[in-house]
Amino acid sequence: MNRFTAAVVASVMVAGASFAGVTEDDLKNDQSVTTQVVTNGMGRHLQRYSPLDTLNKDNVKNLVPAWAFSLGGEKQRGQETQPLIYDGVMYITGSYSRLYAIDITTGEEIWQYDARLPEGILPCCDVINRGAALYGDNIYFGTLDARIVALNRMTGDVVWNKKIADYKAGYSYTAAPLIVDGLVVTGNSGGEFGIIGEVQARDAETGELVWTRPVIEGHMGTLNGEESTMTGTLNATWPGDMWKTGGGATWLGGSYDIETDTLVFGAGNPAPWNSWLRDAGTPTEGNKGDNLYAASRLGIDPKTGDIKWHFQTTPREGWDYDGVNEVVAYTDREGNKRYATADRNGFFYVLNREDGAFVSATPFVKDISWAEGIDENGRPIFVEDNRPGNPADAADGKKGEVIFASPSFLGGKNWMPMAFSQKTGNFYVPSNEWGMDIWNEPITYKKGAAYLGAGFTIKPNYEDHIGSLKAIDPDTGEIKWEYKNDAPLWGGVMATAGGLVFTGTPEGKFIAFDDETGDVLWSFQTGSGIVGQPITWEQDGEQYVAIASGWGGAVPLWGGEVAKKVNYLNQGGMIWTFKLPKQLASSN
Repeated sequence: MNRFTAAVVASVMVAGASFAGVTEDDLKNDQSVTTQVVTNGMGRHLQRYSPLDTLNKDNVKNLVPAWAFSLGGEKQRGQETQPLIYDGVMYITGSYSRLYAIDITTGEEIWQYDARLPEGILPCCDVINRGAALYGDNIYFGTLDARIVALNRMTGDVVWNKKIADYKAGYSYTAAPLIVDGLVVTGNSGGEFGIIGEVQARDAETGELVWTRPVIEGHMGTLNGEESTMTGTLNATWPGDMWKTGGGATWLGGSYDIETDTLVFGAGNPAPWNSWLRDAGTPTEGNKGDNLYAASRLGIDPKTGDIKWHFQTTPREGWDYDGVNEVVAYTDREGNKRYATADRNGFFYVLNREDGAFVSATPFVKDISWAEGIDENGRPIFVEDNRPGNPADAADGKKGEVIFASPSFLGGKNWMPMAFSQKTGNFYVPSNEWGMDIWNEPITYKKGAAYLGAGFTIKPNYEDHIGSLKAIDPDTGEIKWEYKNDAPLWGGVMATAGGLVFTGTPEGKFIAFDDETGDVLWSFQTGSGIVGQPITWEQDGEQYVAIASGWGGAVPLWGGEVAKKVNYLNQGGMIWTFKLPKQLASSN
């Protein structure tokens, strides 16, 4: 449904909105232009850092609510959005593929768009949506039935609506699109259904495909409607026809490194989870059984879709350690241009930005059981006894040996984005300390059906906490401080030049930390669990902060002992917007 409130739009225009449209320069300079937020990640490098310092360690205690907005209806489930701010309007997405335009002065709704979702959609891990993208006079977002929609940002009217993939085969789409040089770049979701992960680029004006890049070897990319290059080499690291249903969903979206002109996307778990079915060799036979390019990071040419480089974090993956976690471009303290990524497998990686080459890896969660460490080439040193057993070795052939693995399949870090502070040079990583009992089972592919070949039960590793926000020095891997939380952390993080780090908890607290010590300087109870992504901006000389509150996402969908930590939490759907009033900005 689309609603348009002319009076509110008129008031925004009187307040000075130009509606000139978001340009490539706006996207490029998003981090430094503090009166707006026009990209997911507060910059396409995904640093989630603001140079604003009006709000700081001394006065953050004076941060007060400015307004709150309800997403309404009964669809209060899993609000993982990051707001965008442009020309006096806040744009947010909601669960069940909704999009809202809100007056940032009053918090009043301007328009709302609800996608008409078909029966039979197959989202693996809740009905969430992680945000939209702005370009020109359009706003773009994806839907649970694997479509990408362009709307007029002033009215909410549909400009174009295109199919990414077939939802009946298990495809969906939940990430925020990425805009680069007039192209709308998207990934896809559905790795638990034997789909093929892919990155697509479309003309932002028309929605027509420019290129496609499957991320599993053996599949052919396209450019301008014709076949371009094959991904990898057919059957180099996959046995038989397994590559045809090989998974590798690009479900978190990607980042853009303007200095190297590179899109960086992560590829999820190979399918099925049962790694014995994908075994093309032994670990001593080089990369024969690696199952490229699943559980990998890929550098992609934004003009052609060709793969420039790859780095696989978990070869021969068998624990659902997706490789999709965001890759953040930054410059280290010695001036080296680096990428950083905190992988689901529990290791924090630093790569070279020129070619994606391995620089270092250190554990950022405790009790990693599946690998002893990472070797000099960036490959894991597997603990083979801690790989789920082969069902073919069982007497009845129905269930392989059960092993305990840490971290759990939900990862040392899952989707929730970390932040990099240009002030401290540290990353602030939302992580979880948990493990799982996991076993393999026989499985065959069937279109639209779950394609796991595994069972699991998640367990907390410690009695006093699961969630852990960590400040990590990327140069050394040292954990500078840690904030422990009873329930799993599932929301995004933001750092500011004012020396603050913001994130939220499932218990509903929106918290500001001291970036150097981890001390809690301010908190606010939002009424529902926070799994959203905070932003900050400057408006009329005052600094504002906003966060979505609304419990959901993957965690409450999975049982086991972790459910005891979260089963009392209430769902919700609110955008909370706070400001530091001018008269309190200098108060200590």
